[in-house]
Amino acid sequence: MPEETYQSREERKQAENARQNQQRNQRIPKKKGSLLKKVIIVCLVLGLVSTGAGAISFASMIKDSPNLDASKLVDPLSTKFYDENGNFIYEYGKEKRTKIAYEQVPKVLEQAFIATEDSHFYEHQGIDIKRTAKAIFVNLTGDFGSQGGSTITQQVIKNSFLTPEKTLKRKVQEWDLAYQLEQKYSKHDILMMYLNKIYLGNRAYGVAAAAKSYYGIDANDLKKLTLAQAAMLAGLPQSPNNYDPTKPENKEAATKRRTIVLRSMLRDGYITEKQLQEASKVPVTEGLVPKSTQQSMPYEAFLDAVVKEVKGKLKDVDISKDGLSIYTTLDPKAQDYADKMLNTNEIIAYPDAGFQGAFVFLDTKTGEVRAIGSGRNDYKAEFLGNNFAVDIKRQPGSTFKPIFDYGPAIEDLKWSTAHLINDQNTSYSTGEPISNWDHQYHGMLTIRSALKKSYNIPALLTMREVGMDQAKNFAEKLGITFKDNQVYESYSIGSNTVSPLAMAGAYSAFGNNGNYNKPHFVQKVVLPNGKVVNFTEKSKRVMQDYTAYMVTDMLRTVVNDGTGTTANVLNLDVAGKTGTTNFNAETRAKFGYPTNATNDSWFAGYTPQYTMAVWTGYAQNGNGNYMVANTQKISQYMFKAMMQSFGTDSSRFQEPNSVYRVNNELYIKGVNSAEVPPKPIIKKEKQVSEDGGNGKKQKEEAKQQKEQRKNHQGKGKEKGKGKEKEKH
Repeated sequence: MPEETYQSREERKQAENARQNQQRNQRIPKKKGSLLKKVIIVCLVLGLVSTGAGAISFASMIKDSPNLDASKLVDPLSTKFYDENGNFIYEYGKEKRTKIAYEQVPKVLEQAFIATEDSHFYEHQGIDIKRTAKAIFVNLTGDFGSQGGSTITQQVIKNSFLTPEKTLKRKVQEWDLAYQLEQKYSKHDILMMYLNKIYLGNRAYGVAAAAKSYYGIDANDLKKLTLAQAAMLAGLPQSPNNYDPTKPENKEAATKRRTIVLRSMLRDGYITEKQLQEASKVPVTEGLVPKSTQQSMPYEAFLDAVVKEVKGKLKDVDISKDGLSIYTTLDPKAQDYADKMLNTNEIIAYPDAGFQGAFVFLDTKTGEVRAIGSGRNDYKAEFLGNNFAVDIKRQPGSTFKPIFDYGPAIEDLKWSTAHLINDQNTSYSTGEPISNWDHQYHGMLTIRSALKKSYNIPALLTMREVGMDQAKNFAEKLGITFKDNQVYESYSIGSNTVSPLAMAGAYSAFGNNGNYNKPHFVQKVVLPNGKVVNFTEKSKRVMQDYTAYMVTDMLRTVVNDGTGTTANVLNLDVAGKTGTTNFNAETRAKFGYPTNATNDSWFAGYTPQYTMAVWTGYAQNGNGNYMVANTQKISQYMFKAMMQSFGTDSSRFQEPNSVYRVNNELYIKGVNSAEVPPKPIIKKEKQVSEDGGNGKKQKEEAKQQKEQRKNHQGKGKEKGKGKEKEKH
């Protein structure tokens, strides 16, 4: 065609007129082919650069896209929880939800959300090409999906039909479905799908419910919302928990987020600079109504742990709207009993309201958590809050000795339970002294006897023989983690910090023939599209069967004839260990604590059926916040109560073929030769039992070649370590 008859100028003029018309609030759909062509180009560029799969076709990606199911667009998809047997427990996402029509949404609220979430909402056809291109450019230097570009339409699609995984295929399906949605519904319809669905924190779903929850404004009175309040609500979707203005710790972050929304509204011409300044001066807490104290969710602490586990594995999931079916490991009867034990004095007589307890009760063979205890009174766990059973970290004292000392010694050094350690004057490598709880030295002791009586010096000497690196490696295989990946000699007597969840997982491996199962609260999660995500990990062999059994047999002695007799349960094969930590001299002086005051008291134990790790103590230091005498035994009473109520398996731990027994001591076949251990020699000093002085004395032997011996039973206060925390 001759150049003077070329029609591109007219075409350009028509295109300019079309763009001007699009500035109105009416939608002018583009031809599907034109849009799809652009989408295909974007896909191919992203695929070529990010995945190297330039040959992936658009058609192949969308062929199995879900259909636009109208029912899924109307309401958010609530999450359903089920117990260990698949019985329904609770549906999360139904409460505080109020559906409203477009006519009920005040302009200031609509403008706040559009300016913040999708400033070109009324111009695009479901996909903002420029915004998407920018996001792709940013993503080229990182993981796909690290930079968003989603329109409000895409967010409706993502939250209603697709899985949370960030893949190229899912993104392409999102684009295609967003375009389809724009062809089928009006802009106002799509906007309301979004505004009625989003989670805005404080258990509120949709803007109407949020206005009522935060400001006490009913759905029919939304026009009462101020600019500052509308901007606050519009800033919540990005991170409801972090921007919730009702939480004092969020005040600064919520204020900054609201300012971002106001500046976005100014940028798009919805408000003036003067309006922005006036709204910014309003305190972010102004107009907020008090939170409701009514709790309708059952098993809050347990479901809190469930959600934390789900979020840990499914990073982008939102349980408030993603329509998950979560199959938990919960035993409702055990959890009901655990709640009763913690929150009443009917089972345990607590010394005062401030006394705290936390525990994890799980299946020894599978690692499935059946029940938890997570704080009392003011520290009782709330859903999506602090959870003592999972989050608290306290010094475990002597309960750590099987994990860091004697277990590694049997595993790596092939010691028998009759192996002798010389309990004598010893110091840490730093020069700091270490003592036993009775301030005596006991001469040559078997490791069984040393563990039974919870002496500190033999534990340190055992760990030194093993080596700290080997001890650390053994503990890590049992799920124990260490701050900054560092270990110190004082960890041999439990100066590190752990959670009840971690301790329960570690002890269960001894009871499970040396196989470790990571403790878990979730069996599986079923996504809305039917995809099943299994949470149960494969069992790992972390020690030899002889190690597991020999430690178990020594821990039987602790419960039968040592410091843990209070935790023993008739007709059950119980193995376990006590653990306590003391306050340092400075803390004792500050609060007037007696010298025998205890800071933490633990009991970790197991049967072939269940494992339980219990921590007791006070959340903070304060006048009267310490344990002595019988209060130190509450952890054992809690263990015993749960095991008596739910322990139905009376079988015994089976002795493996890899060991043999002589004089009640265990030896590894082909490695150890049986020796009859000598009696310990005890220096005649001040005698104080681990039970705080209430141990049962044996008769003194008056023969010339022998000295005193004592058998301390039951009521034991360990003085684990002489300091509250080792200084390094």
